[in-house]
Amino acid sequence: MNVQYVLDTNTVSAAFWPEPPDGLIERLKASVGTAALPVPVWHELRYGCALLESGSGKRVALERFLHSVVLPHYPLLDYDRPAAEWHARERARLRKAGKTPPFIDGQIAAVAAIRGATLVTRNLSDFEHFQDLEIESWVPAP
Repeated sequence: MNVQYVLDTNTVSAAFWPEPPDGLIERLKASVGTAALPVPVWHELRYGCALLESGSGKRVALERFLHSVVLPHYPLLDYDRPAAEWHARERARLRKAGKTPPFIDGQIAAVAAIRGATLVTRNLSDFEHFQDLEIESWVPAP
């Protein structure tokens, strides 16, 4: 698979909103085969699910969405050694510059960067300080 796009948690989550942002569903459908999810994004999605009341309608619907829509169409990308090394360099550089992004954002950025893929996120400002990382949004900013 030629990964061109790496999806951030907030992009996937927006697809589950009662009224997804204009054009997002079409864009996601068009990206099948070229987009993937970093394992840390899968963690965030599952964590959000686990926080919901067990058996609640929202949790059941979200789990169904994740397992029947997300996983079959968007493969998971590991946070591996090259990603960890990129992340360590960027984390140190940013800390020295007085900018310390959340650890999980660094993991997500690393997975995209080492693959030369564009990170698709709603929160562009969370990722703008990482070097050698292409970012774009398919969802209007909050």
